[in-house]
Amino acid sequence: MGISAHPGQKGREKMHISYKPLWHTLIERNMRKEDLRLAAGLTTNMIANMGKEGKHISMDTLARICETLDCGIMDVIELASDEPSTTGGNDNGKTERKNHRERH
Repeated sequence: MGISAHPGQKGREKMHISYKPLWHTLIERNMRKEDLRLAAGLTTNMIANMGKEGKHISMDTLARICETLDCGIMDVIELASDEPSTTGGNDNGKTERKNHRERH
């Protein structure tokens, strides 16, 4: 079940939380999921849930990940459309993360 972009309005695309920015952040830092798990004190189930669509982790856990990686929330999660993009090229949130980093 996704999050409606505009509740109460039919025909709007559904959104879900994606952890793709986290996986990119780990790659940029040459870290494995296991490294993050140990450094942030996460369980294997938490890491597994982040890899499954529709499974979420708590805000406290997200904050712990951000603290461990010394990064912002946009480096960990993003809202992504449940529907494939029909506008052509998909940068998988890279533009949003780049813009976020430029602001900070």
